[in-house]
Amino acid sequence: MPVDHKLKQPLVSVIIPTYNRPEYLKQAINSAVQQTYQNIEIIVSDNCSYENPQNLVASFADPRIKFWRHLENVGMLNNQMNAFKMAQGKYVASLHDDDMWNEDFLAKLVPHLEANSDLILAFCDQYIIDAQGEINYSGTEENSRGFNRDKITPGIHQNFHKIGLVDKSIPTAAACVIRNGLIDWDSIPSEVGGMWDLYLTYLCCVSGYKVYYHPEKLTRYRAHEQTDTMLSGRRNLQAKIRKAKSEIFCYKIFMEDVHLQQFHSHFRKLWLEAHTTLGIGLMRDQQTTAARSYFWQALQEQKFNLRTFTALILSFIPQIFTNKLLGVS
Repeated sequence: MPVDHKLKQPLVSVIIPTYNRPEYLKQAINSAVQQTYQNIEIIVSDNCSYENPQNLVASFADPRIKFWRHLENVGMLNNQMNAFKMAQGKYVASLHDDDMWNEDFLAKLVPHLEANSDLILAFCDQYIIDAQGEINYSGTEENSRGFNRDKITPGIHQNFHKIGLVDKSIPTAAACVIRNGLIDWDSIPSEVGGMWDLYLTYLCCVSGYKVYYHPEKLTRYRAHEQTDTMLSGRRNLQAKIRKAKSEIFCYKIFMEDVHLQQFHSHFRKLWLEAHTTLGIGLMRDQQTTAARSYFWQALQEQKFNLRTFTALILSFIPQIFTNKLLGVS
């Protein structure tokens, strides 16, 4: 009798949180359905999109797909964590609704986790694609170099604090497979916001487990106008404010963790920079008094910083004169 290879494969839960991106969502689901690794469940968690994507999901007619729709917008983090908590698989992998996987993504990462129970996750490199799905080769190489993935030795890494939290080499939200059951999803605080993936990397770093790096580019990360970094105007400003608040929260935890003391000065520098960034964002949002408190704290915690000092001085100048300097029309 023929051997059913699917029965030998442990279940992997593919997590796809979504919000208002039906065309991209269709491509993301298709890349999950087309995985050569077949024993998967695909959990699509919709954050109350304007257009209910239920019919789109149903059009795949794939019994492995589970669909959940929130009755109201619960925020990006809660939508993501809700899907993680629904996962039944031995392993979980997050796939953003605007990204895609190569068909052998799971097939090349899961076996490493199966072969070594000391691994908490396996990750790979990724392509950068544009809104139309075309690969940006120069952007891809710049991304790999920027996160030092071109310098990581393929294989197992035990102490990966620098790889995960300093170089930020692990694309936890889009290009890794995690051993389920080792992370308490309820322990991820709401304050991490959009930096949930870095905080998840932190939890993996201090878990005592190891990671595996596979250097192939097996996923496709989409850079387009709907991402926080590409938004314009007030939406961009609010995104930057949210990000700075999340950074302050996360870097403070990293600074205080005894496992990360060798990197204390690094996280302290980022923590102070985030104070200034948040202050500038609040000042651009005409919350000058609140902005000053972050400038003062940043200055009190360091000898001197020209960026912070200049921003503080500008906060005492009438708004009409500072608008151009701060990029406000």
